[in-house]
Amino acid sequence: MSIGTILLVILILMLIGVIPAWPHSRGWGYGPSGGLGLILIILLILLVLGII
Repeated sequence: MSIGTILLVILILMLIGVIPAWPHSRGWGYGPSGGLGLILIILLILLVLGII
């Protein structure tokens, strides 16, 4: 498996995890999705620079 495939799987799992559909996560606000957005921006920068 390449590192890109592993990162894609992790990103998809994180996208499913930040959906506030479950009762225990409704009060979390924008924290999880903001953290995921930050990780996504970092990954995009790394892809543009050719590091990944």
